[in-house]
Amino acid sequence: MAAMRVWIWWYFALGALLQNHTSVAVTVSYDQRALKLDGNRRMLVSGSIHYPRSTPTMWPGLIAKAKKGGLDVIQTYVFWSGHEPTQGVYNFAGRYDLPKFLRLVHEAGMYVNLRIGPYVCAEWNFGGFPGWLRFLPGIEFRTDNESFKNETQRFVNYLVEMLKSENLFAWQDGPIILAQIENEYGSIDAVYGEAGQKYLNWIANMAVATNISVPWIMCNQPDAPPSVIDTCNGFYCDGFRPNSEGKPALWTENWTGWLCRFQSWGEGAPTRPVQDIAFAVARFFQKGGSFMHYYMYHGGTNFERSAMEGVTTNYDYDAPIDEYGDVRQPKWGHLKDLHAALKLCELCLVGVDTVPSEISLGPYQEAHVYNSSTGACAAFLASWGTDDSTVLFQGQSYDLPAWSVSILPDCKSVVFNTAKVGVQSMTMTMQSAIPVTNWVSYREPLEPWGSTFSTNELVEQIATTKDTTDYLWYTTNVEVAESDAPNGLAQATLVMSYLRDAAHIFVNKVYAGTKSAHGSEASQSISLRPGINSVKVLSMTTGLQGTGPFLEKEKAGIQFGIRVEGLPSGAIIMQRNTWTYQVGLQGENNRLFESNGSLSAVWSTSTDVSNQMSLSWFKRGTALLP
Repeated sequence: MAAMRVWIWWYFALGALLQNHTSVAVTVSYDQRALKLDGNRRMLVSGSIHYPRSTPTMWPGLIAKAKKGGLDVIQTYVFWSGHEPTQGVYNFAGRYDLPKFLRLVHEAGMYVNLRIGPYVCAEWNFGGFPGWLRFLPGIEFRTDNESFKNETQRFVNYLVEMLKSENLFAWQDGPIILAQIENEYGSIDAVYGEAGQKYLNWIANMAVATNISVPWIMCNQPDAPPSVIDTCNGFYCDGFRPNSEGKPALWTENWTGWLCRFQSWGEGAPTRPVQDIAFAVARFFQKGGSFMHYYMYHGGTNFERSAMEGVTTNYDYDAPIDEYGDVRQPKWGHLKDLHAALKLCELCLVGVDTVPSEISLGPYQEAHVYNSSTGACAAFLASWGTDDSTVLFQGQSYDLPAWSVSILPDCKSVVFNTAKVGVQSMTMTMQSAIPVTNWVSYREPLEPWGSTFSTNELVEQIATTKDTTDYLWYTTNVEVAESDAPNGLAQATLVMSYLRDAAHIFVNKVYAGTKSAHGSEASQSISLRPGINSVKVLSMTTGLQGTGPFLEKEKAGIQFGIRVEGLPSGAIIMQRNTWTYQVGLQGENNRLFESNGSLSAVWSTSTDVSNQMSLSWFKRGTALLP
């Protein structure tokens, strides 16, 4: 117990010594070992909290839990699509009040790593690009294209000047100590060849020219220019080294969910054991890392239409703080204990100019020993084998579980092992706190309710909707001969040769079925009567593509061809029919999903949809409490 009191005293004393008080301006620099705040090297722990993925009322609590969990830095992307939904019209209100979010981080005594992009990926619709950007003449994204570069520079300069005016950079007594330009461009730059390399150098120079007086970084960019620091993204980054000797090893994405990095419709939630996360973090610092970041620390929610193609509204990410803002145990608590142990080693870690050589302890075991100029010593004992082992270090035996790291802040006593979880697990359950009444419904009309237009061809959905909605109605007529329906009804198949992402099909105002596809053929059995038949298809996107090259060329809806097969007289080719189009839904236009829109609509107490004649909106009201 006495030894534990010493460790606790040492931890808090060290924190007081190293914590830069955020009420004064801070200069930020770096050398080959670490970021330097006011000339002092720091070992920093960071975590992502994306301000648009939570509500402003949640922000103070999320930030407080991150600080209590041992984080020094909050990281967030900047979401261009949310801040400039219409070209030249800016939005920094509500969930997009970035200055307010940054000030709250500052008030909590924490720092910020701001990933400006302007491409962010983030499993965000269109990778964070605003929809209007796609429709500028001759534009090509993320390459040596003048139109794209002009818009990128205009937005970045606007953002930087706004942040400067709010005194949000560290040298202004603000929280921002690090900024990122572009995002994981190294995964696609080869596709663009020489033009990609020109763009890479241009955007780095453009960023540096903003004179924000904090370092710029590029993640997953092995050929990052000398003016920016290249960083690592991945499950494990202990073997990462930047592309020049004068840059520190920074880890900008340590994924807290396993397998897939986000939740897709129809798939299970991603998870990652906290023991593995802790192992990866400890190994990174053991082998010379200096800045480690959790992606995500709080995942949150994809509100409105913000999720990219196929991603659910849930962005929980199995993060230490769950979607609703509650800590997830044992993940949050075990990582908190890890951070405390690492901080006990910080003076030794920052005190060396080069990482010490590993000391072999066995076939899959090794140690690293850090000695400071004051005589302090810290050690890490690691095992990446599959069996538990006992190792001998400096004449003393230590039990070392498989796939674990033991941290010894005095090179003698183990204060933390990544595989030994001392935090109690917990299970969260959801329970309604307010009585609810019965469901009510609102019928979405199949007939036109607003403006329409007609052509003799199939139109591309994104170009038609301008990404203002996920919905586009395709309507046409199909004439069936009497001989094709001798019994008064013909069974046939509607074939859409290209569909993305899903469609509801109605024939003669009767629901026929729903199909989903990703740029492939989709077929639906339908019933047709002799004479003229109305065919209506409600095409739906589930978000726009957010990764990969050539995002500006993405297409959706029904394309290339649509036909009726299975009739005795042969196929009916429909793509040259007269098609009538309507953008969006009436309920969407009336904003039924918002309180004011919902209150202005006339809802029916009948929720019987057995006749399947239409689409319906549903809501469940709340009863007034006595």
